[in-house]
Amino acid sequence: MRVVIAGGHGKIALLLHHRLTERGDTPVGLIRNPAQAQTVRAAGATPVVCDLEHTTVAELATHLTDADAVIFAAGAGPGSGAARKDTVDRAAAALLADAATRAGVRRYLLVSSMGVDDPPAAGTDDVWAAYLRAKRAAENDLRDRDLDWTVLRPGRLTDDPPTAAVTLTRHAGRGAISRADVAHVLAALLDEPRTTGATVELVAGPTPITDAVRAATT
Repeated sequence: MRVVIAGGHGKIALLLHHRLTERGDTPVGLIRNPAQAQTVRAAGATPVVCDLEHTTVAELATHLTDADAVIFAAGAGPGSGAARKDTVDRAAAALLADAATRAGVRRYLLVSSMGVDDPPAAGTDDVWAAYLRAKRAAENDLRDRDLDWTVLRPGRLTDDPPTAAVTLTRHAGRGAISRADVAHVLAALLDEPRTTGATVELVAGPTPITDAVRAATT
């Protein structure tokens, strides 16, 4: 399976590259900075320099040729302002969907966030509120498309070791999840097309990941 991952130098993406490569898949990591290429390559993926804030649908679509799936794991990141939350977390996700449609790639996994269902509470930091609005808009945009999409909403991300056991359901409740387990779940979702059209939340829990993903289809 050829899988193109936007945000290919991110922590989740680097872990996902390793997992996909180990099982025989071919990951491709879209990166903004050419200096990140060596790290992406060391993780087992083919790096492709493509700045999602400064590219076109046609150009991006050329990088999706022969892909079986795309994953949007990009984000503006810490220290970015509200404007980049919109241009990356919303607009770039929509751009990837446009390019996937153009390239004939149907499977699309979106890494979103818990907490986007409700408007930001009064007093919420402006940048965090912009992030939640951008993620919500990206989800809504994807739901209106004729793609085989799945939305994954992880809880608070940590760098803890993987446990391979999670809670994956429509309403998981607040909690944390290791980035390694997020990567494992993303790989498992690629193998389960019956999760198409599902929006699921993910936190640490007691259920083995394979079983949790299977249950998320019912």
